[in-house]
Amino acid sequence: MRCLPRSIILSTTAALLSLSLSTQAADLEELKQKGTIRIAIANEIPYGFTDLNGNAKGVGPEVAAHLVKALGIENIEWQTTNFGSLIPGLQADRFDMVAAEMAILPQRCQQILFSEPNSSYGEGLLVAAGNPKNLRSYEDFKDGSHKVAIMAGADQLEMMQALGVDESNLVTIANNADAISTVSTGRADAYAATGLTAAELAKQSDRVELAADFQDPVIDGTAVRSWGGFTFAKNSESLRDAINEELAKFKQTPEWQEILSRYGFSEVDQSESSTKTTADLCMS
Repeated sequence: MRCLPRSIILSTTAALLSLSLSTQAADLEELKQKGTIRIAIANEIPYGFTDLNGNAKGVGPEVAAHLVKALGIENIEWQTTNFGSLIPGLQADRFDMVAAEMAILPQRCQQILFSEPNSSYGEGLLVAAGNPKNLRSYEDFKDGSHKVAIMAGADQLEMMQALGVDESNLVTIANNADAISTVSTGRADAYAATGLTAAELAKQSDRVELAADFQDPVIDGTAVRSWGGFTFAKNSESLRDAINEELAKFKQTPEWQEILSRYGFSEVDQSESSTKTTADLCMS
């Protein structure tokens, strides 16, 4: 078998690597030229979802729509997928950006790029109507007598692990929509999610409710709060930087405040969104 010179092999490998990287995500200028951007959501109220008419709604999509328009990109192709498929989808170039208010966490920062925070939110529990097990915190699942559901890919898994909850007490569900049936049928005693998510689910069925007097989980001496941002593939720095520039301006407007307020984010949530930078959150 004939062997190619090492210099040719190296140059070919470099070219293929460059081609591979260039096709993983679109450059900002390429998106502007096309006039279209692909943005994914995870169908989770109030962060990002589609309404009955198929329109993208929620904090992420509505803020994102303002930002990309300010960049001169007129058309958005909305794509809905499971939360656990958002990061792999970015890495596989199935979309250019995610508008799901994904929590900015160090392990995720190693896989994708985050914008600066657009939102901040706390935790909650969805329980069966009447809360028969009297569940009011994530720590309630440590003793092994109760099971808690979490969504695949969600950061509640890391919280439960940090609190010492055994994996045998965890029930993983594919998407947020399965939470009501999982809790109401007793497959799990509760569903751990952000407070906003749990509250929205509780509105949809009288078989479940939001756990009253919920106690925020405390990990390493600090009460847990999340900061959500827009996400991009690793080589989409130009798009991320441009979004950051427009986001900083938009967060100073009444329009931004109105969007967050309309979806249940309190004034504290809004002000907290600016207390951490992505650099802080990626290092913590």
